Amino acid sequence: MSDYIVVLITVPNEDEAVKISKTLVEEKLAGCVNIVKNVRSIYSWQGKIEDDSEVLMIVKTSSDLFEELEKRVKSIHSYTVPEIIGIKIKKGSENYLKWLDEVTK
Repeated sequence: MSDYIVVLITVPNEDEAVKISKTLVEEKLAGCVNIVKNVRSIYSWQGKIEDDSEVLMIVKTSSDLFEELEKRVKSIHSYTVPEIIGIKIKKGSENYLKWLDEVTK
């Protein structure tokens, strides 16, 4: 089995989250994506402090697919600099991780 990661991606709205999520799963770059609505993000952008409502995507995939996933997300994401952060999964259900292997490239 591979090493696995959770990738956090924020988007401006649910429609974009659904579009990106379906693309990642259909192209086998992710096994599952959770969409969490009503996330409040406070961040610095172009010299100003921003306070926006966003949607958080929680993507489960293999660490081997991160670069391809990142490239694909950037190609369809509406932000100039999208948040795409991979976090290594140290432990997980053996059955779940086996399934993740089966449904990704």
